[in-house]
Order: sequence, then structure tokens, then C-alpha cells
Amino acid sequence: MPPEQNTQGSANNDKGMAIVAYIIFFIPLLISKNRSAFLNFHINQGLTLFIVAVVGNIALSFLSYRFYMVNNIWGLLMLVLVIMGIMNASKNEMKELPVIGGWFKIIK
Repeated sequence: MPPEQNTQGSANNDKGMAIVAYIIFFIPLLISKNRSAFLNFHINQGLTLFIVAVVGNIALSFLSYRFYMVNNIWGLLMLVLVIMGIMNASKNEMKELPVIGGWFKIIK
């Protein structure tokens, strides 16, 4: 299935904020008053990634003393997902992140 393309003219203005949403999701949430569907989509993806990363880090912290490599792999996986999200936002695509992208729809 081809990725969904965002055809709204406001996507170019929101592209920078969409990229920031993957690094610090709450900045675009607080700064942008009239958010487009494009920006809301990427804020949701950034928030989902943040929640999964925090829950995973907490769960893996109990294993890290014995299986430290699992924790390193988890961190690398989260970094790859951040990079994928930033690449999608920079190409004006509204494409969900693999595996975790469809889990939460918090911001409408």
C-alpha cells in the first residue's frame, strides 16, 4: 500500500513542528494553536513512540542488570523509529511507524 501523501498547503509550515514532535512531542502541542491534520498525526506518532519507549525502558530496567544487551537493542530500535518518523515528516507523508504506529490516537 503506498504511503499517504499530505496535500494540504499548511504542511510546509507544519513540517518543522512535525519533525520536532518526534524529539519532544509536547513542544508542537503547546506552541501550535491551529494544528493541521498533518501536524496532529505526527504529534500522535511522537507521543505513541514516547509512551512505548518509557514503558519499555521501565520494563527492561529490571532485566538490564543481567541482560544489558537487550536494553541496548531496545534503545537502538527506538532511535530507528525516531529517524523513520522524522523522515516521514520531512517528506510530508502521513505514514504510521511500523508496529507501534496504530496503537494510540490521543490527539484528534
